[in-house]
Amino acid sequence: MFVVIFRARVRQFDAEYSAMAAQMRELALTQFGCLSFNATTEGDQEIAVSYWPDEASIRRWKQHTEHLEAQRMGRERWYASYEVDIAEVQRSYAFPAH
Repeated sequence: MFVVIFRARVRQFDAEYSAMAAQMRELALTQFGCLSFNATTEGDQEIAVSYWPDEASIRRWKQHTEHLEAQRMGRERWYASYEVDIAEVQRSYAFPAH
């Protein structure tokens, strides 16, 4: 399992951003094998954490036409800056245990 951690400094949020974010989350979860996708914002800082079964799924997601357009709009309109980390999960546990 892999995790993608997206951290951004937001320039502006608007209704179009909210709609695009929801659409991208749904696309990742329903068409690209994303296992879970959660995001939160505090002030001008946003973080999104998504879990994926493999790197190939992440690559396909990154190169999808709609996601490429969302990335372009993010750079032009919504984000002052962003960073993406991709890591393999070595261990995972929860309370209560599943």
